[in-house]
Amino acid sequence: MLALWVRQRSLLIGGALLSVAFALGGCSSQFADMAPADAQAHPKESGAYLPVHDLPPDRDQAIIPPEQRAKIEAELAAARDRQAAAGKDAK
Repeated sequence: MLALWVRQRSLLIGGALLSVAFALGGCSSQFADMAPADAQAHPKESGAYLPVHDLPPDRDQAIIPPEQRAKIEAELAAARDRQAAAGKDAK
């Protein structure tokens, strides 16, 4: 009988402690927002919008000539085919 009473009491105390921990855990976000006394103040103004209508400056360099582009594409295709063949041989 005494053991049952002790067990109920310990469960009650444990539940109370758990509920207090959850209640204090809900307040932790407000504590996290508080800054120490020696911290620098953050500016109150929000960041300006990104300049979506500003275009980048024109390029000084010319784009890749068609002959060089075709050569690069042929090299990439050959490398892809070599990798595919190596993958089939490895299996």
